[in-house]
Amino acid sequence: MIKAAVCFCLLAAPLAAQKDFNTADEADQIREAQEPNERLKLYAKFARQRIAMVQQLLSKEKAGRSILIHDALEEFSGIVDAIDSVTDDALKRKLDVKIGLTAVADMEKEAVPVLQKIQDAPPKDYPRYEFVLKQALETATDSLQLAQQDVRTRTSDVEAREAKEKKEIEGMLTPTDLKAKRQQEAKAAEQEKKERKAPTLRRKGEQPK
Repeated sequence: MIKAAVCFCLLAAPLAAQKDFNTADEADQIREAQEPNERLKLYAKFARQRIAMVQQLLSKEKAGRSILIHDALEEFSGIVDAIDSVTDDALKRKLDVKIGLTAVADMEKEAVPVLQKIQDAPPKDYPRYEFVLKQALETATDSLQLAQQDVRTRTSDVEAREAKEKKEIEGMLTPTDLKAKRQQEAKAAEQEKKERKAPTLRRKGEQPK
């Protein structure tokens, strides 16, 4: 029981620590975009908007701008993290995300030089958002490398990482909890299989009218 509780805490901690980085309207758009490529393109658009916001705020000295810059950079990092999560999930499901990754790479190729320029020539209020800017730059740089990586290699890396994490989590469960977990996974896999192949009353080769 204690092991199961510890495991739950490990899984829940990242979710509890995560801060909302999308506006309500953006979140609605993301929910509606179920196809990974469309979702990635939306995230790339929102990330580009955050960079544009930072550039606009830096264009003139104004009281209170540092907190706005800080929040925009923090949101940018959150969006990029979400991009990598969506991509990894799609690759695990053997989905083609080349179109989405192209949009992501284009955005990050624009964002990295902008962030680097701010770091190389820091404004007067730079110390107030120095940490989140460095984090944003590192996150975008790493994500760009992943976006440009060979898809097959990245898929293999994702699968290996998932298998390792799964083994570590299962090692903390009791035999009873492990059995229940595997039964739940089997049901979820079966449900996903059914959803992929939805039933149809059309004859073979018959086209919808």
